[in-house]
Amino acid sequence: MLTRRHFRIKVMQSLYSFFQNEENDLSKEVTFFKKSFLNTFSLYITILAFLKSIHEYASKQLDLEKGLHSRVPDNKAKQLVNNKILSFIAHHKVLGNFIKKRKIKFWDLDFDYVKSNFKELIESETFTNYSKLDGPDLTQDRDIICYLFKEIIAPSEGFYEYIEDIELTWIDDLPVVNTFILKVLNKIDPNDSSSLHFPVMNASEEAPQFAIELLEKVVVKNDELQKELEGRTPNWDSERIALLDAILIKMATVELLHFPTIPTKVTMNEYIEISKDYSTPKSNIFINGILDKMIKDFEQDGLLNKTGRGLV
Repeated sequence: MLTRRHFRIKVMQSLYSFFQNEENDLSKEVTFFKKSFLNTFSLYITILAFLKSIHEYASKQLDLEKGLHSRVPDNKAKQLVNNKILSFIAHHKVLGNFIKKRKIKFWDLDFDYVKSNFKELIESETFTNYSKLDGPDLTQDRDIICYLFKEIIAPSEGFYEYIEDIELTWIDDLPVVNTFILKVLNKIDPNDSSSLHFPVMNASEEAPQFAIELLEKVVVKNDELQKELEGRTPNWDSERIALLDAILIKMATVELLHFPTIPTKVTMNEYIEISKDYSTPKSNIFINGILDKMIKDFEQDGLLNKTGRGLV
């Protein structure tokens, strides 16, 4: 579910917290990092639970409409209840077990988020057209749920703020998980329960182990890395270099010198791109210049021992 870049971002955040804290403890930071990584799965289940709650709310609306004998029930709620993709998610036993085991009750307690997203969906022109279909096929059912997720749920500021309130570390995970869910929605087969994918999150796997090793090496070798940085910024007082920029350069330095399977271009591009999203407007230019000089120096000194085809 998570990319190498996402792991690098998590390491960057952990290092920022570590160097800001006067009572820093590497073992505690590694433990927090593992918890943050594993908690990404809970975010995935939480969002699927939200879709399940949308279906449950539509079912209640349909029952309510059926009870109003004075008028014909609105086909919009019925169309959503019968939606093959949404119904598959709502009645998926494995998902239900995960929701129960992890005690995910947010949408039962904060009903307004479900109600407002349901209302926005059924009032949209896209859904109005969908509700007029006589027995929509699987593609049409899938398209409207992807529309709900991509155009209503994912961009919602209220939803974003609510997720942030539940778990602060989820904010940077949200774009990655949203992208993953959209891919999952496009692959669901209502006749195959295994088509709703539940990724295994294990801190002993290669990617999280790479991140943990990167985190530990930056901390342990911080004095050496600081000298490397200061040696290439003689006209800069080290205190004037933004902490986040310094962390990104140190992470890149560790990758260049201690991770032989990661190509230099991958390392350089990754940290420049991360700086664009998380640091100052001119950080990417500064980091690009430092890393470019650093790579040339390391190559000249024979310190870049890269092997294999490389990993990203």
